[in-house]
Amino acid sequence: MKIWLDGALRDSESARVSVFDHGLTVGDGIFETVKAVDGRPFALTRHLDRLTLSARGLGLPDPDLDEVRRACAAVLEANPVPLGRLRLTYTGGHGPLGSDRGDKGPTLVVALGGTTRRPDTTAVVTVPWTRNERGALTGLKTTSYAENVVALARAHEHGATEALFGNTVGQLCEGTGSNVFVVLDGEIHTPPLHSGCLAGITRHLVAEWTGAKETDLPLDVLRDADEIFLTSTLRDVQAVHRVDERELSAAPGPVTAKAMRIFDERSAADIDP
Repeated sequence: MKIWLDGALRDSESARVSVFDHGLTVGDGIFETVKAVDGRPFALTRHLDRLTLSARGLGLPDPDLDEVRRACAAVLEANPVPLGRLRLTYTGGHGPLGSDRGDKGPTLVVALGGTTRRPDTTAVVTVPWTRNERGALTGLKTTSYAENVVALARAHEHGATEALFGNTVGQLCEGTGSNVFVVLDGEIHTPPLHSGCLAGITRHLVAEWTGAKETDLPLDVLRDADEIFLTSTLRDVQAVHRVDERELSAAPGPVTAKAMRIFDERSAADIDP
């Protein structure tokens, strides 16, 4: 396995990040996960745009996108897989053992892992913890991911693959690594960005291609929605067949099935929409 680290391809055994890297010591970093199909990254331009926005939101220098593109191409060429998870990580770099940053510049790592296509349906749970829609990191894709680790572990304990959060005012927000959509009376709705959710790449494309509406939704909409589905880089569009104790036995329903079909067709036709 070849990994890109700070300007060059390296063997996974020799690639080393400092134990003083701010991404390790305090979670001072950002990342993107990009789907790679037969060595081609999907929606890479959108992912790089968001990487830059996250860097600016965290106060990091803008990443050198030409280098990031070179890194992605080199890693994909060196590690051929039919379906891959391309991970771009960009941190504050070598720093002191505290919240202050050092002055040695950021760290860039690009790595690839193989994966398989997800099932068409999945189970989710709601969790008692909230997303803070007014937090300093709201809307940024940062490596400060521990609350997602805890919530996802709760989901796994209940036989689910995703945990859904409300925000501090009781509105539906997002999953640990996905956006959520509901179907009400034949129309598709998803929480707006001011709910505190991440501006997901797949979320944006699905909303654009299906005409989904951004709507403030109470968390308990999950009890009554006709259909529910998730979107993310590796889930694409995935129907929900169970939320907590509620079964949606017909999943994927007709609206979700159409959204799945549209996404598959449009994404296959344009690798960088």
